[in-house]
Amino acid sequence: MISAFGRSIGGPSHLTRLILFSALSVALMILDHRGHHLEKIRAGLNALAYPIQLIAATPAYVGRSLADFFTTRGTLREDNEKLLAERQELLAKLQQFDAMEEENSRLRHMLGSAAQVADKALAAELVEVSSEPFTRKIVVAKGSQEGVYVGQSVIDAHGIMGQVTQVAGRVSRVTLITDAGHAIPVLDNRSGLRMLVFGTGDPDKLKIPYLTAAADIKEGDLLVSSGMGGTFPPGYPVARVSNIINDPNEAFLAISAKPAAQLNHGKQVLLIWRGSSPTKAGKTK
Repeated sequence: MISAFGRSIGGPSHLTRLILFSALSVALMILDHRGHHLEKIRAGLNALAYPIQLIAATPAYVGRSLADFFTTRGTLREDNEKLLAERQELLAKLQQFDAMEEENSRLRHMLGSAAQVADKALAAELVEVSSEPFTRKIVVAKGSQEGVYVGQSVIDAHGIMGQVTQVAGRVSRVTLITDAGHAIPVLDNRSGLRMLVFGTGDPDKLKIPYLTAAADIKEGDLLVSSGMGGTFPPGYPVARVSNIINDPNEAFLAISAKPAAQLNHGKQVLLIWRGSSPTKAGKTK
């Protein structure tokens, strides 16, 4: 109610106000559409409202940024751990490949050497090494089913390793030349001197007995198999003389030699066949 001149004048009703303001709004919209009079006003209002909108949007933006940061960091950590695991796996495989390459290289050398002294050669994997003192024996994964026989020569790319002394269906036992009960006839490759080389039980030492001071043998001489007895192929390296002691109080020289074969290396040996018929075993105990 409005009082004027002592009289009360009632205000417009709500419906009247609604109609009035609606008509005013429509008129303003028509004028703005035709003349674009309110664009500057809207631009100014938007400029004034932008800081408020920015402040209002800041919590949401910060929240999303933090969520993205922790999510990205967690993802990066997982990816990093996965890459490290893959790297370790690849390194392990690379080591296996290197080992396989080395083994293949040794096998190629052995096969090349075997071709010079044998009609047939068979690679056999080492499956066991005897741990008995003064006994130097190995077990290989080839047997009678592959045609392996007692007395068969066993070599590597560097020299004679020993001979087969026991045969089963799938495995065979090999007595190495360093076994205390093994002997092999050899020739001095320099002088042609014949002698016997005996095992000592030491994994890296052989002995040559029964030679006097008059024998033509020197340190460094290469001893090769003589082929006598038919067990071992002739002319294949057996050992190299490493030490000669001439004691005046002894009738014979004390001579030691180092095996030419790498008896303590590798996982494969070569079984060789000389001709078609197996031979008898050499000198073993």
